[in-house]
Amino acid sequence: MSDGRLPTEFAPAERASEQEVRDQARRFMSLSLMRRFLDVLPDIFLILNEQRQAVFSNQALLTLLGLQGCEQDWGQRPGELLHCIHAGAGCAGCGTTEFCRTCGAVRAILSGLQGIADVQECRIIQETGDALDLRVWADPLLMGGERYTTLCVRDIGPEKRRKALERIFLHDLLNSAVGLQGFTKLLKEVNLGDMEEQKEPAYDLASSMLEEIRAQKDLLAAEAHELQVHPSTVNSLDILREVAGAFNHHLAAEGRRVEIAPGAQAVDFVSARTLLRRVLISMVKNAVEACRPGETATLTCASDGKEIEFRVHNPACMPRDVQLQVFQRSFSTKGAGRGLGTYSMKLLSERYLKGSVSFTTTPDEGTTFIARYPLTLAKDL
Repeated sequence: MSDGRLPTEFAPAERASEQEVRDQARRFMSLSLMRRFLDVLPDIFLILNEQRQAVFSNQALLTLLGLQGCEQDWGQRPGELLHCIHAGAGCAGCGTTEFCRTCGAVRAILSGLQGIADVQECRIIQETGDALDLRVWADPLLMGGERYTTLCVRDIGPEKRRKALERIFLHDLLNSAVGLQGFTKLLKEVNLGDMEEQKEPAYDLASSMLEEIRAQKDLLAAEAHELQVHPSTVNSLDILREVAGAFNHHLAAEGRRVEIAPGAQAVDFVSARTLLRRVLISMVKNAVEACRPGETATLTCASDGKEIEFRVHNPACMPRDVQLQVFQRSFSTKGAGRGLGTYSMKLLSERYLKGSVSFTTTPDEGTTFIARYPLTLAKDL
């Protein structure tokens, strides 16, 4: 039997009435000294009622949102104020979707409302496609017999970008450098005639190092909306072979196989080859890292006459908590500071290649990442 509560997949969905929210907001707006003090803070500061609705905000939030006053935003929840893509995914809004279960901001707010101070990190993908990395502090507040929580929000995007780029760049570059060192060491230990078969692996490793450098450079430019796109004719099977070949001597694929499915189609289409290659390499790298030794990552492609579709499959199934966060910036199952691979796949595909990236995953079928693109990318991007 229903208890009258609104449906939710995580936090309570109920909201205070408009009149209750107005009364609560006026109570805090009347504290002029507090307002003056909080308005000089560079971080966003909010006071949320028991239903997680904003009833006070400082100037930092208004400046971020381009607003003159906060009354029009009374009653909204933090994800709604920051235009989180999941805030509109359910009829009850911020905090009530399955995705909200992994949101640090919602967890911190719920702790604050239960009387427990909390600090969490939060990743938000906005409706524009931009990503926010935030650190939030929640503290309980009791006023007029009503429970509230204060919420301080700091943008840690620059900090996360620096750490992630440093770790990813150094991790992958170091792996390539170790492999290259091993091959060049052979130059000192064997006869020159024995080195003929080692030339290609050495070249591949050097190329991999350059690829990592260029990939990080392009990602920085993409996030700054400064990446240049140069469309040209691409053959789908040719680029799959090129990407598969990049893993012939890649340490991430050691003990694993990368194969192209027999039915992969050769289709000519117009796209930005370099960026497309970046996406496909990230897809394959993600797949081989999910494979156990002896397993195979399988690549294929096909066209329906309107779009070209690339698929990369691995036998592993992603846990549900990973599925909910897989495209978030800085999220990774491989430790802190990793995780730009799947995020960059989505960023480059949607913002620059005008396509989409999705995935399917089941225990029986494993995981398949799917990238779809138009057969013709506009040349004026």
